[in-house]
Amino acid sequence: MIRVTLHWKGGLIAGFECKGHAGFAEAGQDIVCAAVSTLTTTCANALETVAGVKPTVTSRSGSMRLSLPAGAGPDAQVILKSMRQGLCDLKEAYPDHLQITERSA
Repeated sequence: MIRVTLHWKGGLIAGFECKGHAGFAEAGQDIVCAAVSTLTTTCANALETVAGVKPTVTSRSGSMRLSLPAGAGPDAQVILKSMRQGLCDLKEAYPDHLQITERSA
């Protein structure tokens, strides 16, 4: 199962952690893993190229951690909330393979 934790601070998404493997199919064929990877990587890239924000990102096989710097603007929230929506839609379709937790700091 993939476990995503969204970190909220002051009503805004401040970052996220994503760990694990979906176990939906074999490695290289797992559409749930591919979808989560696409959503989280696109989010990280768009924060830089679209929102002009340089997040702190740590990525390894099967995990990613991202945190926003202080003062990230509203575009960063739109990107993060869009990723959140995609993950929630994916969880609805594949509830046994994705868990989303939201935590306030």
